[in-house]
Amino acid sequence: MAAQRRNLMQSHQSWTDDLPLCEMCGVGTATNCVYGSDGKGSQIHPNEDGHLRFRGEDGCFLYGVFNGYDGSRVASFASQCLTAELLLGQLNSSHSDSDVRRILTQAFDVVEKSYFETIDDALAEKANLSNYLLPHNELSSQGQKVQERLKELELEVSGGATAVVALILNDKLYIASVGTNRALLCKSSSDGQNQVLQIGRPHNTENEEELQRLAALGVDPARVRQAGLISGQSSTRRLGDYRVKFNYNDIDLLSVAKGKPVISEPEIHGVQSLENVTGFLLLMSEGLINALESAHGPEQANQEIVAMVAAELALQNSLEAVAQSVVERIKRLHHDVYVSGRQRATFCSRHEDMTLLIRTLDYPLAEGGTPTNPSGRIYPVSVPYSNSLSTSKTSVMLSLVMPSQNTLTNGTNTASTLEEGTPTPGQSPTATLQSTNTQTQSSSSSSGDGSLFRQRGSQAAQPDETGRVPPYIDFTQFYRLWGSDHSEGGGLGPQ
Repeated sequence: MAAQRRNLMQSHQSWTDDLPLCEMCGVGTATNCVYGSDGKGSQIHPNEDGHLRFRGEDGCFLYGVFNGYDGSRVASFASQCLTAELLLGQLNSSHSDSDVRRILTQAFDVVEKSYFETIDDALAEKANLSNYLLPHNELSSQGQKVQERLKELELEVSGGATAVVALILNDKLYIASVGTNRALLCKSSSDGQNQVLQIGRPHNTENEEELQRLAALGVDPARVRQAGLISGQSSTRRLGDYRVKFNYNDIDLLSVAKGKPVISEPEIHGVQSLENVTGFLLLMSEGLINALESAHGPEQANQEIVAMVAAELALQNSLEAVAQSVVERIKRLHHDVYVSGRQRATFCSRHEDMTLLIRTLDYPLAEGGTPTNPSGRIYPVSVPYSNSLSTSKTSVMLSLVMPSQNTLTNGTNTASTLEEGTPTPGQSPTATLQSTNTQTQSSSSSSGDGSLFRQRGSQAAQPDETGRVPPYIDFTQFYRLWGSDHSEGGGLGPQ
């Protein structure tokens, strides 16, 4: 029986390969990282995030981002099983809003039960061995073998995942969330402004509604809020994690609970009509959110990431490249804050896996945009950002891709192929930015009147007698990095 269930699990991991992917979607990822004293990063564990992005029949689209922990098993299983529960004829255009909500809720319930069915034999063996391992035989050879087997079983059954799932049906958007991932809907107006809407709140130990739900079960909300974590995680809703589902009475914080305190029931948000909407939908894992908020604070994180996406959409002609570029920007921003030693550096010593899914809604990509140059180095540029609803200011990291010099092709020195808007080694990057910032500006404003670039008159953008545009962006870090890589050439920037 156990072997059959393991085979079923493996089949779940590959059966979706033949399903049609949505072409209006791109995904970017980055693995977890911890920084050493020298600022260099190293990966702590294998990537535990997961995602899905499929196009079904009858105008149905399904997207999801899963944040796994203590392994990727639950995230992987949930992404496969949810697809089977939602895209194999269960949904069609005749379903009402209440029907869709019911089907989504049932799908999460099936995922939870199906996952535990795949590990119930291992859980039974673990319980049996735990009863066998008495204090008097722990040090015997047999006792040591039992302990080793218990460790193997614990690795097999432990772990969980949080999820945010988006379903588009009949030009309507439904969001189903469990845990601490995030969904943002960005609607672009005719004047280029981006209205940002966060759909739902995270199910964590700071969510007042979740604390009230736990209080109704007899759990002390003050203790939960003070602890901040439940069995190592901040989420109050999650998939899998047998410890908080079956053994919660053994956890001091939850021991008085009259019912299951950590649940897998999703919160369904909707319905958002997408008819005549121009913009994009963002689904992101908790690791991406935390990395950005650790570096810049939580106040304008939503506006910042929307501004980054809009800027990349104006430059790139591939959604995959857009999503990956935004993830790389946040990764660099997080690292730069750590090595800077500034006030928020203490929050940026490490980050978890990051996943960003972008689904455009009648939003144009750049025509003939600049693809990411894999042979060039990306230099961060700090761009001012402001929001009319807040007096605080922050910055958004843009990037200029500089080509590698003396690129080798089949052992021969060749010049790098340069796209329009990419400076040559001897060209000032300031002049290049002048040629591209108009396009970026038209598509990268955020809610309120904030935008990546200040609106400037045509005269202000004219180069001076040295050929440089009057400065309105801080290029200090850019010139420092460029100069360190090309010190033998004298470097660039103001002398």
